[in-house]
Amino acid sequence: MSEFRRHVMGAAATLALLAPAEAGSAQEAIAFPEGYRSWHHVKSMLIEEGHPLFADFGGLHHVYANDVARRGYETGSFEDGSVIVFDLLAVERTADNAVVEKERKVLAVMVRDSARFAATGGWGYEAWAGGDPAKPVVGEKAAEACHACHEQAAPDYVFSEWRP
Repeated sequence: MSEFRRHVMGAAATLALLAPAEAGSAQEAIAFPEGYRSWHHVKSMLIEEGHPLFADFGGLHHVYANDVARRGYETGSFEDGSVIVFDLLAVERTADNAVVEKERKVLAVMVRDSARFAATGGWGYEAWAGGDPAKPVVGEKAAEACHACHEQAAPDYVFSEWRP
């Protein structure tokens, strides 16, 4: 993916995180993924200063998948019922060169339901500022803030890959 596209994706994500989601949005509400930290850990990644997406996604990323999504990672095809969580945390470097997790910046989720979310490739998207279930930030902006970026990911709109 070109650096330009990465910057555009980051800008769209930033727009989604600037304002709270509006009630009565075109996308049906997505439930906060309670208990996601006990799901399958897919991967972790650290985006540091100097990376093209640092301004929007700088920090430590953890990706989790429910059982249905884990099978999707293995087969390359995500069935309805797949849920993927992206947990973004701020980080701090300590004096002895350790990278330590700090506050949660955002918790984002993708939910596969081909009927409910047909307009966005079968995926619904939501994110919560600071990981607070009372602070959704995507709502009706899912198509432009999330799916516009995920359309570029193959297979099946998912960027992360299962690491055996």
